[in-house]
Amino acid sequence: MTAPHVIVPIFPLPDLTFFPHTLLPLHVFEARYRAMVMDALERNRRLTVVRLQPGYEAGYAGKPPVYAVGGLGEMVSCERLANGRYNILLRGECRVRIEGELPTDTLYRMVRARRLTDGEATRDAGPALARIRASCRELLSALSRPADLLDTALAEGQAPGVIADRVAAAVLPDVDLRQQLLELLDVDARVARVADAVEVLVRELKGGRE
Repeated sequence: MTAPHVIVPIFPLPDLTFFPHTLLPLHVFEARYRAMVMDALERNRRLTVVRLQPGYEAGYAGKPPVYAVGGLGEMVSCERLANGRYNILLRGECRVRIEGELPTDTLYRMVRARRLTDGEATRDAGPALARIRASCRELLSALSRPADLLDTALAEGQAPGVIADRVAAAVLPDVDLRQQLLELLDVDARVARVADAVEVLVRELKGGRE
């Protein structure tokens, strides 16, 4: 049984939301986060990506505020470069809610976080998923991108919440909406919001080209 709480380092980043069931490549260059990667490799290869709250710039070198909900992921690939930097690939495992920051003598920040799980779907997600698939086809066509580009995200047999997460990560540019979707554990509401958002994106794209 998976423990509900974890002690993990956080990687605070501006305007970035890390969803479960997605892959996130990162280039790590700051000294404190290079140390974080080295230590994580010695532990369990896990860290949490959290979004910095607006106004972080003035306190970036310290401990600027971050959103409470982030994405816990495992480093499934790590390349150390000649200059000491890293290219890493994270695989999203779950949402977590930060419950407290821990005192530490490391350059990076450590937190105690609670794993979050999706609520039970209460209605048939089929119509909303059909809207998402149709809108994604329109989006790819409008952008002249390969028609199969989102096949993995849209594949049958996945839980509706997983499809919503993967589509949101792949196509939705609004960082505030992405954060809201990350915090939304109601699967019915999340799928519906993603369906609405992709339809709006397609309309905006087509409207701008008319």
